[in-house]
Amino acid sequence: MTDKPSIILVHGFWGGAAHWSKVIVELARRGHTALHAVELPLTSLANDAERTRKMIAQQAGPVLLVGHSYGGAVITQAGNQPNVVGLVYIAAFAPDAGESPGGITAKHPPVGAANLAPDSDGYLWVKPDKYHESFCQDLTPEEGLVMGVTQKAPLASTFADEISVPAWKKKPSWYQISSEDRMIAPANQEWMSGRLGAKKVITLKASHASLASMPREVASLIEEAATAAR
Repeated sequence: MTDKPSIILVHGFWGGAAHWSKVIVELARRGHTALHAVELPLTSLANDAERTRKMIAQQAGPVLLVGHSYGGAVITQAGNQPNVVGLVYIAAFAPDAGESPGGITAKHPPVGAANLAPDSDGYLWVKPDKYHESFCQDLTPEEGLVMGVTQKAPLASTFADEISVPAWKKKPSWYQISSEDRMIAPANQEWMSGRLGAKKVITLKASHASLASMPREVASLIEEAATAAR
């Protein structure tokens, strides 16, 4: 047994669990063996939160939730489980009760919003040829190509799904702002992180994909949270 909490990594829109690959490797190198990455359906906040709750329930001990992008809304909704000991937001939404990712986005529309395109089935995509410049401009063009081709689009209606009881009002939190973010405006990140009462807020000169471009720094924040929250 270990005294470290299980770490559950929750991805956001236009990505999957594999977006955490570099952070997973970095955390494993530091001795964190109880690592899990949820694969969300991205069909509704209710469905995504329930999928996360099921993974939380599989852990015997304390759990630290880490959410990137829309994954922050998911951990906000799912994080009230009794064995959740903390929440880490990585360039993420941290909505209050009655707020939605779409409503927050409208306060300061991000640069990359112009490169979103719906399909005939109701899913919202980042245009593949614009993915690198919108989502991960600080990665190589090759990495951006792969991420753009393999992106997991959400149902557009998910943007309007509202938080009911935000876990961050009762659980300790940490937040990483990406100052060069083109998918969630840095001004929105600063506003959300400012009202959390977070244990720590850091700013990285990174794109929205800070988990891929600056995995060491992201892993360090997660490790700090895991040490403090257990």
